[in-house]
Amino acid sequence: MSLHPSVAAVRRPVRATLERLEPGEKVIVACSGGADSLALASAAVFEGHKLGLHIIGATVDHGLQDGSQEQAAKVVAQLGEIGVDETVTATIEVKADGEGPEAAARQARYAVLDQLAERLGASVILLGHTRDDQAETVLLGLTRGSGARSLSGMRAAFDRYRRPLLQTARIDTETACQVEGLDVWQDPHNRDFAYTRARIRHRVLPTLEEDLGPGVADALARTAEQLREDADFIDDIAEAMHRELGGTLPVETLAQYPAAVRTRVLRIAALEAGSPPAELTREHVKAVEELVTGWRGQRWIDLPGHLRARRTNSSIVFESGPFTTSN
Repeated sequence: MSLHPSVAAVRRPVRATLERLEPGEKVIVACSGGADSLALASAAVFEGHKLGLHIIGATVDHGLQDGSQEQAAKVVAQLGEIGVDETVTATIEVKADGEGPEAAARQARYAVLDQLAERLGASVILLGHTRDDQAETVLLGLTRGSGARSLSGMRAAFDRYRRPLLQTARIDTETACQVEGLDVWQDPHNRDFAYTRARIRHRVLPTLEEDLGPGVADALARTAEQLREDADFIDDIAEAMHRELGGTLPVETLAQYPAAVRTRVLRIAALEAGSPPAELTREHVKAVEELVTGWRGQRWIDLPGHLRARRTNSSIVFESGPFTTSN
């Protein structure tokens, strides 16, 4: 009997990702129990075992919903039935600390997955984000006016993380689970319209598909891929120029850079000085850029993380607080 097209659509990119590993390597599959991550786990077991890989199923209990412990236990049982070699559960405490709950949960989740990978000796962590997640991310970036980096969406690979399903449609992961008889968990947050992503998923994208025709999600994902290539290129230039400056930020040199490079160099410097990346906005960076291109005697620019950017003599410097009002 031939393989169902949706199952094949999931397994193909997973195989392409895992083929780059050596036999015996350990792979963590992050699984919430939703269709995307369950389909990913099933494909990782099927393809990974053929390659001699050790597959670890990991579920993270965020503690944000009633019954989250029971759900985590159910996912662990499902992963065992799928055939993973090992299962692990981690419980985290999500603290927003000025961020939205989604961003805070994501950061906490990645932190604990990194810890698990270190402890278990895993070389790769697989995440189940799909093409539809990518399209939603691009639309979120548009609504926030976040620039090319945000519009370029999620990376297919970074550090030890891999997103093999980033070109796979959600309908394929859902269908693959149905074909394989996997009981999918419906996260209530995904239909809570208090969250912007839920509104985009269930209202905005369906409306765009209805009014503009099918293929909107695919077009958004392709746009993200193209923008990422451009953004990565400019980021590489900015990082190289920042290294060449050797920790200094001379105004005369910065003024000669193209604006796209200059703002990136200033952002890198602000982050290195301790400004939180989730709180440092484009408006902050543009205000610091004004110290270079539009200086009118401004004394300083306040930045997140108890920082100030100053123009001192012929350079931009970042100072750490706390500051007094007399400064």
